[in-house]
Amino acid sequence: MTGTQRRQQLIEIGRALFAERGYDATSIEEIAQRAQVSKPVVYEHFGGKEGLYAVVVDREMSMLLDMVTSSLTQNRSRIRLEQVALALLTYIDERTDGFRILLRDQPATTTDGRYSSLLNEAVNQVSHILAGDFERRGFDTSLAPMYAQALVGMVSTAATWWLDERKPSKEVVAAHLVNLCWNGLRNLEADPQLSSEWRTDKGD
Repeated sequence: MTGTQRRQQLIEIGRALFAERGYDATSIEEIAQRAQVSKPVVYEHFGGKEGLYAVVVDREMSMLLDMVTSSLTQNRSRIRLEQVALALLTYIDERTDGFRILLRDQPATTTDGRYSSLLNEAVNQVSHILAGDFERRGFDTSLAPMYAQALVGMVSTAATWWLDERKPSKEVVAAHLVNLCWNGLRNLEADPQLSSEWRTDKGD
């Protein structure tokens, strides 16, 4: 196994153990044992448990932020909302261990890389987009940050619930989240669908 391959193996093992047990309950000894290497090998690559944890969190944060950011590049507001919701749910579905790590308590010395910091970044981006939409519609742009907090908070809370439920499907959850965001309680659709599934005559 090359050094790069060994490093990747240790990252994957660390990710699984941190997700399963949390940072404090995971030891260098167990990581080394699962990788069938000596403890000095782990120290050589990461300098210790905190170094390995930082690499794992950084990778998961980068992956999730990339997915959320790319979902905000669509032109139509409703599609943007759909893609943000679906991006987060897809990440949870495909990288469950990584999401559990981001939700867990981290070492006291860690100040960056928390799930809350990612949500703040998402709020900033959504706020910027909403401000543009508000300006075009003649709304008060100073309210965009408040709406962004509400939207991101609703999606993230529902996504955290879905982490353990996994029912209904992520597509159905995303469609209903956007249904509430877009239409409000008064105008809820009985059976919302993602725009990609809609007929072209249903509009925006």
